[in-house]
Amino acid sequence: MPIKYHELDCVINGEYSIKCRRDGNEVFIPFFGFIQKYFEIYGKLSTEDGYERLEWEHSYSTVHRPREKYSPAGVFMSFEYYNVEERDRVRCISAMEGVPLSTQWTQNGHYYPIQISQFGLSHLSKYLTQPEAEVVTLEDGEDELESWILPDKRSQIELRKDPDLSTTLVEFTTSDSLKNPGISLPVDEKEDFVLSADIKFATDGSITVTIDTPGLQLFYIHYVLSSRLIFLDGHDIYYGLGDRRGQWMHITRDIAIDFDKGLALKYNKSKRTKMKLKVSRIKVVIVRGHGWLDNLTLSTTAHLDHFYNAANWLVLHQNDRGGWPISVQRKLIPKVLELEPGWYSAMAQGQAMSLLVRAYLRSHNTKYIQAAVDAMKLFEIPSMQGGVLAKYADRYDWYEEYPTTPSSFVLNGFIYSLFGLYDLKEVTSGEESKMAERLYNKGIESLKHMLLMFDNGSGTFYDLRHITLGIAPNRARWDYHTTHINQLLQLSVMDDSEIFKVTAQRWMDYMKGKRAKHN
Repeated sequence: MPIKYHELDCVINGEYSIKCRRDGNEVFIPFFGFIQKYFEIYGKLSTEDGYERLEWEHSYSTVHRPREKYSPAGVFMSFEYYNVEERDRVRCISAMEGVPLSTQWTQNGHYYPIQISQFGLSHLSKYLTQPEAEVVTLEDGEDELESWILPDKRSQIELRKDPDLSTTLVEFTTSDSLKNPGISLPVDEKEDFVLSADIKFATDGSITVTIDTPGLQLFYIHYVLSSRLIFLDGHDIYYGLGDRRGQWMHITRDIAIDFDKGLALKYNKSKRTKMKLKVSRIKVVIVRGHGWLDNLTLSTTAHLDHFYNAANWLVLHQNDRGGWPISVQRKLIPKVLELEPGWYSAMAQGQAMSLLVRAYLRSHNTKYIQAAVDAMKLFEIPSMQGGVLAKYADRYDWYEEYPTTPSSFVLNGFIYSLFGLYDLKEVTSGEESKMAERLYNKGIESLKHMLLMFDNGSGTFYDLRHITLGIAPNRARWDYHTTHINQLLQLSVMDDSEIFKVTAQRWMDYMKGKRAKHN
């Protein structure tokens, strides 16, 4: 017997009405038209075994359980799942620096130390958890050069023994004009899209990668000696390598990412997907100008290269205060909590420490650990004096992600800073270790006393602005809520205090719609 419904109005809190349906004593309210948005529920229709069903979830984010043991040399939290370079707020991976350029808070782009550290930590975590990369050697100077194609009789390519490097290099000479076909190497690679090479130019040379798309359109990615970051002109995408004529460069480029970021200058993501504008094949590698080449490869991944690019950026750009100043204005609350360019972040300092400690433990190069130690300086300087230290109730030390006045007390950034201090205290000795341990212990004591201030009974607060400013609270969206959970689960491995385990479990229950009891 068919179900018979009749329509009726459902009045919502006496403010407005929506059309619902009644079947006997039951009333059916539209899910997608009302419930999903009103109650912040997430759902979709799916079909399984020929039956349609509604999949309903309270949270769109995922909790990642930590490993049973934590090591400052190992995977960082669940960062193997991070794909920093794919984020919309990453303009591109700079060919000059080898790290992300962020458009967070400004369309002009800036080097954001948090994003750079996350880029490095994610690639090391992937390296430690993923299968070994497949590598195809295109040119290593060990064999004859029959595969290379010369564009004219004036162009030359030959093997040269380099006495300084004790290796054989490929020396090439041709026009440096991008209108010239260049000296080309057919590749026809359909799987391995990460290009690495050691290259030095004596003239204004370039290296070009010709790619194919599913629609059989050819595009050209040019890496040129220019300070211009990225540029798109029709089917040509340009990345500036900087003014590095006469210098050896080790470049590692994810061609698929470089292609996508280049096209993003003209097309949005949905347009690129609709037009099937993605790399399906690398057809040719081309060199122009006069220069030397070695170790030209294509691989599935090059995680360690990206990891060290991030670590080296941090060493190179750390200032005498031990920090990485953030070069854009941050308006946490416009006209209330604002930070002028040049501010420091405890989260940036902490994640940089975690990255630098890992770089030191892998390489044994002391420049990394020294930079990590120097990064502690700002933890003892009050935020009002340009540091990152705040105090809650004049008692509890808190390391500020955003060192505003009054303080905002952001939870996730504070915990990330504690991870950095923990990593540092575990690998240093003497006074350096004592300082890191003292800062960590003060912070962890504050966290244990203040943690439950972030619990709102059905989720978490991102910060404590409702207390320090007396305004409406700032609820953490689900991905930040799961970050809080992931952090507490990681802390419970490092510190067996019951508060981290119990709180993490309650916060996980909130993700399934459970709430704290009322009176």
